[in-house]
Formats: sequence, C-alpha cells, structure tokens
Amino acid sequence: MAGSRRVLVTLTSLFTALIMFVTTGITVEAGSNSNYLFNELNAGVASILNPSATNTAEILQATKQELKIKDVVVNVEDETTDLVMANVKNALNLRQDPRDDAKKIGKLYKDCGGVILERRDGWTKLQTGNAIGWAKDKYLFFGEEAEALADEVGKTVATISGTTVRVRQAPGTDAAVYGLLPKGEIAEVIEEADGWVCIDYEGKNGYVSADYVELDFLIDSGETTQEIEAREKAEQEAKRHVNYGQYTTDADTTLLLAALIHCEARGESFEGQVAVGAVVMNRVRSKAYPNTIHGVIYSSGQFTPAMSGAVNRVLESGKINESCIRAAEEALSGVSPVGDLTQFRRNNGTRKGLVIGNHIFF
Repeated sequence: MAGSRRVLVTLTSLFTALIMFVTTGITVEAGSNSNYLFNELNAGVASILNPSATNTAEILQATKQELKIKDVVVNVEDETTDLVMANVKNALNLRQDPRDDAKKIGKLYKDCGGVILERRDGWTKLQTGNAIGWAKDKYLFFGEEAEALADEVGKTVATISGTTVRVRQAPGTDAAVYGLLPKGEIAEVIEEADGWVCIDYEGKNGYVSADYVELDFLIDSGETTQEIEAREKAEQEAKRHVNYGQYTTDADTTLLLAALIHCEARGESFEGQVAVGAVVMNRVRSKAYPNTIHGVIYSSGQFTPAMSGAVNRVLESGKINESCIRAAEEALSGVSPVGDLTQFRRNNGTRKGLVIGNHIFF
C-alpha cells in the first residue's frame, strides 16, 4: 500500500440496502408506495435520502453525517498498523465479549477488514464499519499478512477535489484531453507517477493532476446484527416489489446488470462484456457476497461506477449499448467465459489471472 494513502474500511451494509432502494427500488414501486420501505426501517434516515438523487457518493456522505458514522482510517505510514483482516472462507461472528458463548453483535466477511482496538487471551476487539466486537485470533490476519491481503482485495480510488478536472491522454499539461470529470467523481486508480494519477477513464488510461484528487485505499467492512437484519429485510422487500407493476423482475434486473456492463466494459469485446456480467452472477451464487444482483452491484467499494453514481445515470438516461444488454442476458442465462471467478481489474501487467481484452479476471 502506498505510504501516503489513507486506508478506508468502507461501510457495506445499511448504506447498501438504503442506497439500493434510492437508486433502483424506487423505479419499481409505484407512486404512493415509494416510501414503504423507509417507513419500515427505523434509524430516521428516510428524511435525508432524496429519491431523485443520482450521485451515490453524495447519498453516502449525507447518510453518514445523519447517523454520525465516520470512516475507519488506518495510517499505513507506520511500520506496524492496526489493520486486521478476516481469515475465513465465508464469515466469522463478532461477539460482545471475548467468549465463545457471548452475544453475537455482527459479522466480518471474507476479504473484509477493520481496526484493532484491544487484544486479550487469543481474542481481538476490532472495529469494522459500524460494528465493534471480539473475534478469535485464529480467524484473523495481522501485520504483514493483513496488509498483503488488503493489497490483494482492496483498490485505490481517486476522488476529484477540483471543481472540474481535465482527463488527459498522457501525463502532461500539453497532452490531449479525453474529457472532464466533476468534483466528487470517483475513479479507479491504475498507477501514480511524477505528479500525475493514471485512472480508468471509460476503459482507457486517463491522467489527472495529483493536485486535484484525493486518494483512498478501500477495503470492505463487516456488518452489525441490526444492519444484517435491515439488509435482509430490504432484499426481501425488493423481491416482493419487482414481481408486479409495469416493471418485471427480469426486465429490471437485466437493465441494471446491462448498465453496469456498459459502464465497466462498453469498449470491450462482447466476450469481455459477458465476462463482467458473469463476475456479478458468480458473486450472487457465492456465499461470500450478497445473494442478489442489486446487493452485489451496490456493495460498497466493489464497482466504481456504482459508487460514483454512473450506473444510476446510465439507467436513468436509457442509453445502454445494445451489446451490453445482450451480454447481460447471456450472463443471466448462466453463460460464463470466466468460470467461477469473482474479481476483475484493469490489466496493468502486475496481477496473474485470465486476461480478456483490457481486463484481468481472478
């Protein structure tokens, strides 16, 4: 992990459920029924969520402010860090006290992390997202092992801090401009060099000045018991509502998946587009991820276009490439050119895996 970056242990649960309904669920429900879910969920967040908002990052920030939740920041400049990562195949229980029979207060999932608060007799008290609890040391990675796993499963993103920033084709003020990114936009980082940051811009390597971006290294976090219950309730509500009205489950799900493929791979071959859709479906089938397409796509820190609001904007515009819609249909039918792989990144030559076009799947 780069020494100057912050490590943000992102909140994956309650935000995911709420944002999912702000950005997708509202289009399914009809008129006066659009506030049904929010009335069912307590915590008082309904009043600050704007169903017409398209910027997921803004919704996240507003929700965090309302709930008085702060990102967990790990200082990686120190020789030793307080970072801890899950060492499990699926998930481990977080308990109220360092005992096997203590009350369960949440879960920490595979490839998720947190911050060490205290260690005692083979147990570690940690904070992960909004959950604070105890876990057995044998189910955790510490020190170099934790950092190595975080490097493998996490990713660096750049948040535009300037009002409007030019994305150039090469590092330098004399290079041609691909386009502009507004303040608050989030992009995945490919590499950093000489005052410039190379980002993934519409499937191409674009360069923005390091003076106008903030870099964060993102890893996922666990959930409290209350957040798990709220997410599961929201998923059940989603299934109920997409089964009637003018939007059918198949049509709505296909368009959502197609919008993600459009944002992630519209410049790739058809096989590459199907591969991205297959990754989503593989996650749905895996116990290590949410079991719905909505839950997978809007899971915090996973898909940059969902984080930045790009998926929502594409859905609202209706301008989805026809090939991306066909790719979504293929993936939904069970076709997978990547086997059971559940991750992909832009291929920068440093990671091993299956290469299809500009992406590497692993």
